[in-house]
Amino acid sequence: MSDVMLRLSDIRKVYNAGASNEVKVLSGAELELRAGEMVALVAPSGAGKSTLLHMAGLLDTPDSGQVQIAGTDMTGLSDRKRTVARRRDVGFVYQFHHLLPEFTALENIVLPQLANGVARSAAEARATELLDRVGVAERADHRPSAMSGGEQQRVAFCRALANAPKLLLADEPTGNLDPGTSDQVFQALVDLVRGTGLAALIATHNLELAARMDRVVRLHHGQIVETHMKKD
Repeated sequence: MSDVMLRLSDIRKVYNAGASNEVKVLSGAELELRAGEMVALVAPSGAGKSTLLHMAGLLDTPDSGQVQIAGTDMTGLSDRKRTVARRRDVGFVYQFHHLLPEFTALENIVLPQLANGVARSAAEARATELLDRVGVAERADHRPSAMSGGEQQRVAFCRALANAPKLLLADEPTGNLDPGTSDQVFQALVDLVRGTGLAALIATHNLELAARMDRVVRLHHGQIVETHMKKD
C-alpha cells in the first residue's frame, strides 16, 4: 500500500468577486505528502495558503482537480461522506486555539472522540495520554481561560489528533504566540507528529520554523513551484 497520505492533483479554484471580477486562487496546484512527513507551506498573505488547506482538509471543494487522502479519492463525495471522512482522517490546528471555553482541557479532547463513536473511558484515556505527551497533563481539569496561550495551543494540538487522523493540517499554529513560547509549542507539535507517523502540512510565515520541517513548499501564482528539501 502506498504511504502517500495526501495527493493534490491539478487543483484549481476561482472566486467570483463581482460580475466581471474573477480571482484565480489556485491554478493547477499539485502536492504529495507521505506518512511521517512534515511539510511547511509558505507564501505571502492572500496567495492561497488557507484555500489550499481547505481543499486538502475537505472543508471546500476545488473547481477541478483531485484530492486523495490515503489513496481514496475524496473529490466527488457527498457532503455527508465528506464530513465523515474529514472527521475520521483529518486533524486541524489554527492560529487561535478555538477550544470550547465551558469545557476543561480533557473534555475538549474527549468530545470529538465521542462524536466519532469512541467510548468515554477510551476517549478519556486517549486524551490523558496526549496531554501527557505535550507536557500539560496537570492542566487536564482546567478550562481554557485558566491556561496560558502556549498551553491552550498544546491542548488544541491534542484535540486535532484525538481521533488518530492520517493527515494534520495547521494554519499558522504558532502565529499568536511570542517567539519563546512559539518555539516550545512548535517542538511539542513536532514531537506529536513524529510520535504518531501521520503526514502534516503546516502553513507558516515563520521561516525559522519552516526550515525545521522536512520540506518547504511555496505557493506562487496559484501553483506550488518550488520545493526545498531539509539539509541534514
